Amino acid sequence: MAEYDLYYWPTIPGRGEFARLVLEAGGADYRDMARLPESEGGGVAAMLAIVEGRGSHRIPFAPPFLVHGEIVISQAAEIAAYCGERLGLAPADPADRLFARSVALTTADLVAEVHDTHHPVGTSLYYEDQKPEALRRASEFRRERLPKFLGWYEALLANNPAGPDHLVGDALTHADLGLFQAVEGLRYAFPRAMAAIEGAHPLVVALRDRVAAEPRLAAYLASPRRIPFNEDGIFRRYPELDGA
Repeated sequence: MAEYDLYYWPTIPGRGEFARLVLEAGGADYRDMARLPESEGGGVAAMLAIVEGRGSHRIPFAPPFLVHGEIVISQAAEIAAYCGERLGLAPADPADRLFARSVALTTADLVAEVHDTHHPVGTSLYYEDQKPEALRRASEFRRERLPKFLGWYEALLANNPAGPDHLVGDALTHADLGLFQAVEGLRYAFPRAMAAIEGAHPLVVALRDRVAAEPRLAAYLASPRRIPFNEDGIFRRYPELDGA
């Protein structure tokens, strides 16, 4: 039995990847449950059984969620913070620790806004059913929201008393890993927009590069455990939404 059991859809990185990165960077003993065979207690059916309330009174609303002994935690930012604080990927200072959680929650807001660029009307509708609205939403995101988010991260790095290598404190944290994944997803979904804006945010780009070079992360990123971005996840590449 592994110490941590992570539950998320087996074919998309999505929100589950924010938790995976922390578990991988922290060298955690964990199982990616929906990617395991049913004979090992895994699979999508086993995941959905928990969501449907079969097995525990602690019922998560949706994946991702983490089971750690008797503890059940949902929401990507909460999982990342919980694991990060136990795996040496969170600041030691209490005020910084809380602020790192705030950064992770803001990254979750960014991810939600990215999702809404291709599903601005309803999550139960296909992208093709809301393309005019998606074009309008994506244009506003590229023009207004993307620079605002990246500018905020850049300011955090520039004003960190411990130096510009990390968002909070003087060592790698779950907040840094969340920003790394957000930048990777944005590069996939909006390559033209990101190419145009990254030069104005050199500290963000440098952080992304440092995270990718971390030995455990580099090994993970090169492994089959890292699920490629695709058009079923949150970060989707539709050229028309990138202004192409």
